[in-house]
Amino acid sequence: MNNRLLALLVTSTFLFACSHEKAKEESNTDSDKSSSMVAAEEIAPLWLEEVEGGQALAKVNEWNKTTLDKLMNDERFDQYRNDALGIVNATDKIPYGRYYGGYVYNYWQTAEQVRGVLRRTSLEQYESEDSAWETIFDLDKLAVSANKNWVYKGSTCYDKNYDMCMMSLSDGGKDAKELKEWNHATKRFVEGGFYIPEAKSSISWLDKDTLVVGTDWGDDTLTESGYPYITKLLKRGQTLAEATEIFRGEKTDASAGAFSLNLDGDSEILMGYRSTSIFKSQYYWLKDDEQTQLLPIPEKSNPVGIFKDQLLVNLKDDWHPSGTSVSFTNGSLVSFDMAEWMKSNTITNAKLVYQPNAKSTISRVSITKSKVLLSITENVVGNVYVFDYQDEWGSTKLDLPQNGTVSIISANDDSDITFINQESFISPDTLFKVDLNSSKITVAKSSPARFDASDLIVEQFQATSKDGVKVPYFVIRKKDIVYDGSNPTLLYGYGGFQVSLTPSYSGIRGKLWLEQGGVYVSANIRGGGEFGPKWHQAGLKTNRQVIYNDMIAVAESLIEKKITSPRRLGVMGGSNGGLLVGVMYNQRPDLWNAVVCQAPLLDMLRYHKLLAGASWVGEFGSPDIPEERMFLETISPLHNIDKEEEYPPIFFVTSTKDDRVHPAHARKMAYVLEQYGHTFEYYENIDGGHSASANLTEVAKRSALEYTFLSQQLKD
Repeated sequence: MNNRLLALLVTSTFLFACSHEKAKEESNTDSDKSSSMVAAEEIAPLWLEEVEGGQALAKVNEWNKTTLDKLMNDERFDQYRNDALGIVNATDKIPYGRYYGGYVYNYWQTAEQVRGVLRRTSLEQYESEDSAWETIFDLDKLAVSANKNWVYKGSTCYDKNYDMCMMSLSDGGKDAKELKEWNHATKRFVEGGFYIPEAKSSISWLDKDTLVVGTDWGDDTLTESGYPYITKLLKRGQTLAEATEIFRGEKTDASAGAFSLNLDGDSEILMGYRSTSIFKSQYYWLKDDEQTQLLPIPEKSNPVGIFKDQLLVNLKDDWHPSGTSVSFTNGSLVSFDMAEWMKSNTITNAKLVYQPNAKSTISRVSITKSKVLLSITENVVGNVYVFDYQDEWGSTKLDLPQNGTVSIISANDDSDITFINQESFISPDTLFKVDLNSSKITVAKSSPARFDASDLIVEQFQATSKDGVKVPYFVIRKKDIVYDGSNPTLLYGYGGFQVSLTPSYSGIRGKLWLEQGGVYVSANIRGGGEFGPKWHQAGLKTNRQVIYNDMIAVAESLIEKKITSPRRLGVMGGSNGGLLVGVMYNQRPDLWNAVVCQAPLLDMLRYHKLLAGASWVGEFGSPDIPEERMFLETISPLHNIDKEEEYPPIFFVTSTKDDRVHPAHARKMAYVLEQYGHTFEYYENIDGGHSASANLTEVAKRSALEYTFLSQQLKD
């Protein structure tokens, strides 16, 4: 994907990390419980929504102390934290980076470099066993000198002089960041250079002296979700007030902005976009005469970039281009001649690049100097295909080992050198260098094992959901476990925003859980993207109960197979997955003995009024629409707590500095549970953003807390 286009489009996508989605179907909730419930808004005060309000933080600190005292005094906590620290601070981990301008760039964090350094090396050095790195940006030193709690959020560099970069710096890990111009050659911020104050901004370079900027311009210029909808050209030396407007969306949009695309190797064209919802966008060519021309593609589709004058478009809906006899199915990648469309305003030559089948989906599209790469998930296993265009599209499959998930780590349109990573649940990462000119594939880097997997096995099963749909899930376990229901088991799910859960290697999960005899399960429930747009769209808005039915079916399948039992079964999820496990807590408390609820959405009647929530109504539905509100009332975890129910212990993990999913979601539910006398644990990191971890030390602490809680509940 064109890197500038990718950076601008991510603002309309809800990702966790990290971080890493008809008529209402009958719910699993029991309507008879309503009489014993109290309206949650009556007992969860709105002062909990004051992010850094004194009363709210006093309550948070009280909960934090209770939980930390309990979990950190467990003899397992120190061992878990030390093991996790050893993994996250390991110096022999793969230094993942991007290759452009003749260098491999890597952002590196260790126990000594807590905030991290941006460094670079030559391609030859990168492939050597002991690479020699040049540090060009030391955030630890800069943060101390500026007395700032900065977290690095990436950089956007000018692609004709990669030393010119806008550095994204976040206060404590928030999505909002300030942008400052940095010069890699001088290793300094540019005196009098470009500067964008803290906001959820989007930028791209038009030329060395011009930025395309969407930011908070003041005077109510943000959408209801907190994203910009006005884009301006900012010339070097200008103040923000002097920038020239080039595109404007609407305040009701999820976001709106503009970006530049390279058409023929030399000329740049400006494109504007309006994300009218999180899954619908309109794209416009911004002409020289200040007129706009609408790109006639489905609103549920994403332009990827231009390759040999062909604009690549990833479809999320069926498409029959007007005036043609061809048609394409959703999930396909198609192309058409961009220059011809700009002249005639007509698409007459749309072509199919790739069409997935029922068990495959496109994970990523990347454009290199002379090829197009497609990362394709086939029955939740990854492969990479190389495409080229000569009047028609042709492809070959890269000869990579067939083992788990493959990810395109680095691919840029100024080179045919790309890096592709491969991993599985029990096999550590291997990074391959691929030369697309020669088709030569070599191992560039590999990671040592972080846990003993010699006696582990990975199996894939299917559960039958309430409507008969088969839902796949992976089970990772020791080979010799006894099927008697006694195995401590952790079920993980997400189920939204077309995010796919594919096999991934986690040293922390392996060391703190699998190596200790725990079973891990990853559920590929609907709402995700494992099987294309239809798999995701099956659970949108008032259809969302099918997602929760899928997760329940997986849990019941595990119990039926006697892999585990409700006494030994826990469930974990973050962000949208936090909503998922919150619903599991409400709807089927009998299935679990532990719930880990990370950075969650839980108040589904006010979520659209909190931070970026308004941009997600395309996924969840709107509390302002009566029919959709009626459904949200049935699933909102905060509003479905029964005072008389016996619930499993639940552990809320969130962050004060999370400016994507408001910490009030977790605060409110904890408050209600406290009023009802239900058991819960709570940890709110003061820094950390949506991942709840601002640095590697905090990652280790948070992980140790979670696995200590799980051990107490599922093993003891």
